[in-house]
Parts: sequence; C-alpha cells; structure tokens
Amino acid sequence: MIEPRDIDLNLLVVFQEVFQERQISSVARRLGLSQPAVSNALARLRRSFGDELFVRTAQGMQPTPFAEHLAEPVAAALQQVSRALNLQEGFSPQSSERHFTIAMTDVGEVYFMPALIETCGRLAPGVRISTVRAGAIDLKNEMESGRVDLAIGAFDNVSGALYQRRLFRQNYVSMFRVGHPLDGRDEITLKDFLAAEHLMVSSLESPYDRINQNLEKAGVLPRVRFRVPHFTAVPYIVSTTGLVVTVPRKLAESAAEPFGLRYVKPPLRLPSLQTNIFWHRRYNQDEGNQWLRGFISEHFAE
Repeated sequence: MIEPRDIDLNLLVVFQEVFQERQISSVARRLGLSQPAVSNALARLRRSFGDELFVRTAQGMQPTPFAEHLAEPVAAALQQVSRALNLQEGFSPQSSERHFTIAMTDVGEVYFMPALIETCGRLAPGVRISTVRAGAIDLKNEMESGRVDLAIGAFDNVSGALYQRRLFRQNYVSMFRVGHPLDGRDEITLKDFLAAEHLMVSSLESPYDRINQNLEKAGVLPRVRFRVPHFTAVPYIVSTTGLVVTVPRKLAESAAEPFGLRYVKPPLRLPSLQTNIFWHRRYNQDEGNQWLRGFISEHFAE
C-alpha cells in the first residue's frame, strides 16, 4: 500500500497535467520545467505505482487503464489540497487570477461568451474563462473532479449530484437572410414554410435532436439537401444563400443584426428550451464558484 508520505505531491501535479495535455513539451511549459524534468517525474511515478501510466503514441501520451482510473481521484485530491491551502484568501474577483472552465454548447458560446468576456473584463480583469463542449464530456465526472466549474445549457437527464438554477426559457424561430421571399411577413404559412429550401442542423445533442424529429414529422427533412453538424456556421451560410434554418431564438437575436438576417415564428408546434446553470454540490460553498454562477445569473437570468 502506498502512503501519502511515499509520494511527492509535485509528482501528482505532473501526472494531472500530462493526463490533461498529453504532451510532455506543453506540460513543461505550463509548469516552468524542462522536458527532462517532466520525464524524470513520470519515471518516478511509474516506479511508485508499478504501471507505465502513459504510453507515447502518434496522438501524444495516452494514459493506460490504470492512469484513467487514477485521474479523477488525483484531480479531486489536488483540488482539496488547493482549497485547504487557500482557505484564508477567500475570493476577490477584482484581484483573482483563477481559471474557470464552463461546459456549454456552440449555441451557448455564441450567446454567452461575448457578453461574459466584456463584463468579466471590467469586473474581474484577472479571471480566465475557458469553455468545453458539453456533449463531448462526461458532465458529472468532469464537474465532480473540479475540471469543469459550471455548465450552461438546456441539458436533460442530468445527475442528481448537480444543482441547477433556471436562467431563461426560449422558443425556436426560423431564420433567413434579408430579402428572402419570406422576408417582410409577420407570419408564414405551413405551405410556404415547406416550399422553402431548408438548412438542417443535424445536432445529436439533447434537446436539439427533438426539433429535427418535429421537422421530420412536418415533412421538412425529406427534401433537405444541406446539413451541418453544429450551429456555429449557420449565420454565415444563411446570410449568403436562400436557405431557411430553425434555431433557438437567442442565437437568432445574436446573429440577426451583424449578419443581416430576419427571423419569424415557424408554423409548427415546437417545444421550448429552458436554459439552466449547473454546478456540482461539492463546490456549492466554493467562493469562486459562488461568484461565477451569481455573476452569470445576474447578467443573463430573465
């Protein structure tokens, strides 16, 4: 059995960085070490655990099954150590240089990030914010380990370990360029809607996948010739073509003016989206987490 006194805490920091970065060179830069020093730390860890831990491949340093199993408890332990060492500091947004990670969809990035960057730049100039794609990670595990601080979106079937707060509810709208044959109408008929050529966002992320089911029932999908997997490119495509696309209203509001677009209520019964902010109960009392979710609620909740 390995006791805590048998392991240099700095070695676990190296382990966590290699697990996240998968490149010795980038870990060395992040930690201010030489590449031989990082390699030496890995060698010591391998001897301590009796496992290869990371194997060099064309895709970088890939973890062994044992390293995959070890990663979450090590991250959680380092987070706890960090919190214990900084109990007296509290959290001051004006002086903090904390790095927060928020999970969201590409639609969320389009809507939240510009305002978040501008406002955070004024009120918390040293705070850093990164986003990760919510659909590409195990949300519960990433938030439990502290690698993801918050999640924002219309996520269904989330773990009971996550607390949540409603930000807003929005409907879907149909969007097209200025000058489109549907432009100038307050309402469009189902006949004209079905006659138009549509761009389909083939997102498999819930709850967006349900919208495509509704469009398919209405008869839209069989005639669709153009599809994209994400929402990010949609304004660019629709602004230069005659296509119609059905998207969340917040995306349409953000894209309408800069891209010269119009949007109307579609002639279909589509479910609305409720966007919430989520955080893990482990960090409910964390002052930085409290500040960030309060900051987002204050500026985006309706």
